[in-house]
Amino acid sequence: MIDTLVVGLYLLVVVIIGLWASRGQSSLKDYAVAGRSLSSLVIFATMSASFIGGGFSTGNAANVFLYGIAGIVGLWGFSLKEILVATFIAPKMARFPGAISVGDVLATCYGRPGRLIGGVAALFLCTGIVGAQVGAIAVVFGVFFDLPRLAGIAIGCGIVIAYTTLGGMRAVVVSDVLQFIILSIGMPLVLVFGIAYVGGIDALLGAVPPDRIAIPGPHYGWLGLAALVLTFLFGETLVPPYLQRLLSGRDTKSAARGTMLSGLYSIPFFAVTGMIGLIALAMGPDLNANHAMPHVVVTVMPSVLKGLVIAAVLSIVMSSADSFLNSASIAFTNDIVEPLRPRPLQPESALLLARLTTFAVGVLSVLFAVSIEAILDILIYAYTYWAPVVLVPLIATIYGIRRSVSVFVASAFVGVIVATAWDHLFGQPGQVAGLVVGVFANLAVFWLAPSSEEGGRPDAAG
Repeated sequence: MIDTLVVGLYLLVVVIIGLWASRGQSSLKDYAVAGRSLSSLVIFATMSASFIGGGFSTGNAANVFLYGIAGIVGLWGFSLKEILVATFIAPKMARFPGAISVGDVLATCYGRPGRLIGGVAALFLCTGIVGAQVGAIAVVFGVFFDLPRLAGIAIGCGIVIAYTTLGGMRAVVVSDVLQFIILSIGMPLVLVFGIAYVGGIDALLGAVPPDRIAIPGPHYGWLGLAALVLTFLFGETLVPPYLQRLLSGRDTKSAARGTMLSGLYSIPFFAVTGMIGLIALAMGPDLNANHAMPHVVVTVMPSVLKGLVIAAVLSIVMSSADSFLNSASIAFTNDIVEPLRPRPLQPESALLLARLTTFAVGVLSVLFAVSIEAILDILIYAYTYWAPVVLVPLIATIYGIRRSVSVFVASAFVGVIVATAWDHLFGQPGQVAGLVVGVFANLAVFWLAPSSEEGGRPDAAG
């Protein structure tokens, strides 16, 4: 009973934060980048809370439960990505002082087509990733509170949609800081109590099959593991919520420092959540893999601390869902609707449309969660229609390199076609994900295709 009260209090605080943050918002820019006033520590907290969603926590534990610690190494591709972005991308973002979205950045080189393609890719990606969090929310409420799947989704997603719709980026950032603190305490506690429950590190290693602690392990192989690293390196590079964090910093140094800290933080965090999957395997190899982390929490944590940890697991899921919901609404309103209108939306109308879109994307995300059961699979599926489409042109734009609009469109088209064919026609040869092949196909077209505007070679944008 006390654990339920702890969780209920946490959810109430999050809703209050959303109501408080909604005060005084009058424009889409404020809704998207929170006044460009975030410090490096706030960026560190909100970015970390955003990327540590259901896929990188409960999904990571499930993956390690099934295939071993090589899954942790694969996720470190994401950590490497954060470090590279902090070093090479964040310092360049001063070139886009008025941007609030991926589409705005691409539009500096490719005009309306850049905004539209960036907006559609961002909307699809964000909907898919929120879908992964919806699936994780259903698992959390089902295991911890014995609620039916749809009831858990209704409660968890309803709360996230409510405070994100009302408060925009301000609500997301404030709630993310709170959620970051809770999950940073809760997840290490689960690992410590779990190791003690199974009898220590030696007992844990002795209770799991040897292939689960081998690298690369029988499931991946070296090629498959390298492809998994590249999947997570490319998959979330400059996705809308992270780009918005870079644009929300008070200066580029704050954005770079916060991003670097989040990348370094992710390395041990992924190890912690993955090891919880091994603990679940030691406790019972017949468990449902998606229930690995919640099962460990329910089994090993004492009262009161259990409530804190359940709140931490909810924090993990909600902090990612809110960020991608907010970014989806910005992509639709700013990068799809605005370019198609003969006249710009009035500030009040744009803000209202963004809030309505937040609600609609929340509903659409439920469809992703219902159609694809494995949480980590939802993430990879969503990545397939992001990185092969816009990653190469987006990085090039940030560095002031542009091609013609026709080459930009062709590279996006080829990237997504190659990625889709690789996955669904050829069956991922060598366990290499289609998005990896699609990114390189996009790069080849973007760099090598003849361009009427630049005489066939990429040039610096003016």
